[in-house]
Amino acid sequence: MKISKILAMAWENLKQKKLRTSLTTLGVVIGITTIIGIASLGEGFRTEVRQRMEQGFELDVLIVFPGSFTAGLTEGFSKTDVENITQIDNVTAVTPLITIPTAELYNETGVKLGAFTVGAVNFTEMKEILPLRFRLANGDFPQPNENQSIVLGYKASRVNETLVADVRDNVALIVESGGSVIYSGNFTVTGVLEKGGTSGITNFDYWAFIPIETALEMPFFEGKLEPYQIILVKVSDTQYSEPVAKEIEKLFPPYSITVFVPSALMRQVDNILNIVQIFLVAIGSISLLVAGVGIMNIMTVAVMERTREIGILKAIGAKSRTVLGMFLAEAIIIGVIGGFIGTFTGYGLSYALAQILSNFMQLQSQETVLQAPETQRMVVNPVFSPEWTIIAIVFAIIVCIIFGLYPARKAAKLNPVEALRYE
Repeated sequence: MKISKILAMAWENLKQKKLRTSLTTLGVVIGITTIIGIASLGEGFRTEVRQRMEQGFELDVLIVFPGSFTAGLTEGFSKTDVENITQIDNVTAVTPLITIPTAELYNETGVKLGAFTVGAVNFTEMKEILPLRFRLANGDFPQPNENQSIVLGYKASRVNETLVADVRDNVALIVESGGSVIYSGNFTVTGVLEKGGTSGITNFDYWAFIPIETALEMPFFEGKLEPYQIILVKVSDTQYSEPVAKEIEKLFPPYSITVFVPSALMRQVDNILNIVQIFLVAIGSISLLVAGVGIMNIMTVAVMERTREIGILKAIGAKSRTVLGMFLAEAIIIGVIGGFIGTFTGYGLSYALAQILSNFMQLQSQETVLQAPETQRMVVNPVFSPEWTIIAIVFAIIVCIIFGLYPARKAAKLNPVEALRYE
């Protein structure tokens, strides 16, 4: 018998039991809805995390800290350490950074600026290493001989969104230790950085920067052999990040430094999220397996109800494979219909879950007492993958075939004489 004829007969048989067919298909719909919803939501969450990491870190920039989680902090880095790192293959730029502890900035009227950290850098090297992050909204970077110049982060120049220090204004830098002022100096604002608005180590909204030569002349840094606290290392390509990090570690005693590799962290986070996504999809697949058990149960009952019909078909010459194909066709039709309907309802479910999750994270961030100075609201948008859609529909069909195979084989093996006598 032709496949088209078998499918037509299967469709007619399903239409005769509309309520039973609808309920059986509903089980498949629920299973596919769960798989599509979780998969698309998980993909959207992973995309959001990846984008936020890319915004918060430059993937081709390594950050070298003194000390380690086990050995604690060391003194710092020397000029020789910076030069040695510069000699490593695939390193295109290196610059040290100094942070000035307990430093505060005040404008000409005595208003304290919103700078949380005051750092000392080589502005030319910083522009080369962080071209997209270290950019000015207005003004200019200090020239090499302008040692009493300062560049403010976007938020550092403001208090409650009110501009309190702008280009060409004078600000006072005061550093205290033990209740006593150990440094006081006046600086001229030459530029204000663009607003970053992202979380991460290289978010400079609340930073202020002075020339590194000026910091090295301050009392607490003058004469220090290892004054640098951070070294930024730019590599020619992210694929060299981990090899370069290993070469940097070889220059120092074991466990004396920590090299932060953003690309490696991003890959690890992506792998973790991928495992979590697969785990959640596997849990969602259980509902589809439950639907498969329901299909087997319903089709077994259908075989019993249609025993006499099967006997007539076989008595008039229908072969066993025709009967087998007819019942398998019913299972396949249920799988196809349930798969396609479940795909669309899965999209709707993912949008609903995304909205609930985004609102929940917003409420959590509002209720958190200790927050970062400024963070972007995390919004999860579902990402619909054609691969996941195809996998889900094929999986639904396979499940229906597997669970429909037993009752179909049972129907195909019926003896026509006994089937005709069945009441």
